[in-house]
Amino acid sequence: MNNTNLWRALGRNFIISIILFGALLGLLWLAELIFPSVPLLKWNDPAWVVGIPASIIGVAYILTIRDPQNYTGFFAGIIMSILLGVQFLLQGQFDSTFLYFFVFIPFQMMSIYKWSRGKDEGGASFEPKFLDTPRLILSIALLVFITAGDYVLATFAFRHEALTDNIAIKLLNGLLISSSFLANYWLIYRKTDSWIYWFIYSIAGIGLFIIVGNVFSIVLFTFFLVINSMAGLAWIKATKKENLYWAKIFCKK
Repeated sequence: MNNTNLWRALGRNFIISIILFGALLGLLWLAELIFPSVPLLKWNDPAWVVGIPASIIGVAYILTIRDPQNYTGFFAGIIMSILLGVQFLLQGQFDSTFLYFFVFIPFQMMSIYKWSRGKDEGGASFEPKFLDTPRLILSIALLVFITAGDYVLATFAFRHEALTDNIAIKLLNGLLISSSFLANYWLIYRKTDSWIYWFIYSIAGIGLFIIVGNVFSIVLFTFFLVINSMAGLAWIKATKKENLYWAKIFCKK
């Protein structure tokens, strides 16, 4: 597929995302009319308002990189990261703000560079692959380490509370950060495992917002779960048998 077709695919995915979010917001508006005691749309909240275009662009980004050959999605990913960084800044979530501005945007720039070349360091075709076993173990260890580190940071630096206070909220928030970090990192190298971390990210988000009682975010992360799962399945199908590595016991081709 040439560059023109790649950009056209990105444009189509933007239109699809706008239609999907328009329908979603319309349904939530109707739900508010039926159940006025349950606020879903918060147009007076600047952080919430910034999150809407961030989510629309984010879905277009995921729909585009569902094709493991289409690097143009990462340009949308950079815009999404800027908007999410602003949103988290407005919400006072400074750990997430730092990650989006100083980690995820550079990761996405690296992804554009590597994906657009179409070759790995050895000159071989740059195809979707699962991690080998040592990197899988390292990746899981990093997931645990980053989650625990964010838990401690949230406890003592941001919340100023005891380690045993709000355990579920802090664990799920840490899991959101660690899984999104690993998802963005492994996307640079076209690792199919990245979609497992996007799946974990979606589940953690649903759990977190169930606890805090944010109905809109529950619906939004359920929506992300469906989109991320579809993209993950597309990547698994695009992964050749010889590139399954640890996943070969689960994926029969």
